[in-house]
Amino acid sequence: MDPDLSPLDDYLDEAGLDGYLVDADSSDSTQRYLSGFDAPDPFVTLYTPETTALLVSALEYGRANRQSRADEVSRLADYDYRSLAGEHGPKAAKARVVAAWLDDRGVDDVATPERFPLGPADRLRERDVSVAHETEDVVTEVRARKTDEEIEHIRAAQRANEAAMDAAADLLRDAEISGQDGKRVLAVDGDALTSERVREEIEVTLLRHGCALDETIVACGADAADPHDRGSGPLRPDEPIIVDIFPRSKETKYHADMTRTFVKGEPTDTLREWFDLTHEALAAARDAIEPGVTGAAVHDIVCDVYEDAGLPTLRSDPKSETGFIHSTGHGVGLDVHELPRLSPDGDELRPGHVVTVEPGLYDPEVGGVRIEDLVVVTEGGSENLTRQPIELQI
Repeated sequence: MDPDLSPLDDYLDEAGLDGYLVDADSSDSTQRYLSGFDAPDPFVTLYTPETTALLVSALEYGRANRQSRADEVSRLADYDYRSLAGEHGPKAAKARVVAAWLDDRGVDDVATPERFPLGPADRLRERDVSVAHETEDVVTEVRARKTDEEIEHIRAAQRANEAAMDAAADLLRDAEISGQDGKRVLAVDGDALTSERVREEIEVTLLRHGCALDETIVACGADAADPHDRGSGPLRPDEPIIVDIFPRSKETKYHADMTRTFVKGEPTDTLREWFDLTHEALAAARDAIEPGVTGAAVHDIVCDVYEDAGLPTLRSDPKSETGFIHSTGHGVGLDVHELPRLSPDGDELRPGHVVTVEPGLYDPEVGGVRIEDLVVVTEGGSENLTRQPIELQI
């Protein structure tokens, strides 16, 4: 992957800064993006319009030379780190090494991500390095526009996601309804089918497809009325079950995201109406996505569908606790939530943006309904990266 970092070059030039500095491990998406290197311990990346340089431990030196996107790689040992650590302690020693390393590259003034660690920043300032956090989200904006290679990484993660959703749907489809009225549950092989059991099936399937995730949502009934409730305990018939899966590829580190809502048994008339409205809102929003359209306009389309049906949204009532109570979508990439936003403050969509479209309705008295696809903005419009069927009754 060779991203276009010219907006960062322009930012550094206009701000009169020599370079952009990141001090983090590769779980930090900006670090991963600029360095192209995957390491579990913090290392330092310096980006300038002329070069990208890494400063790593001796342990990572060989691999960084082979695998990173950097033009040059240096070791802490090249700057006598061990002797300095014995004299000044490890934190002060690293600051001295980084300051000397920057000086060798003619760098006196750097921008950093907004969440750059305070301690290292202060210690660099003590070594006469000017450190200022980035003010315009330039790198985040650059990361939002995906290259063709990045889009393929996300597409592959979504294929794995679909296999996991199929596994969850099959488990629900094969479940039997057990128990008496008022205490009925779904059961598999005589045991109650729980949120935890479905999540286990999802996670095992993802691992078999090279992906992993820390959390996923399998929420039933009133639990599904809270958009971020992970769900727990036995799953029940005739009630909505929201399954929201957002895995990360273990190889590429890119995410996918998808939600489906299922009912095993007979959904209520209200649930059917909500599902149809949400499906309509999803289709309308997807159809509207193209270069030049704002995320705010796409969000308004979803609000229009719900409000025209007499249901509350946060646009119609900012204090509403039921109805459509979140934004329409968000960017997906190295982070599962990143720019751009399909929300009241969503900016213009551009080719290469990958966004979720996830309208939903929520009320503890009814449960919740959410349907989510993953869409990439193309030069001529958009492409839905999601092939998963949309069905309520299962």
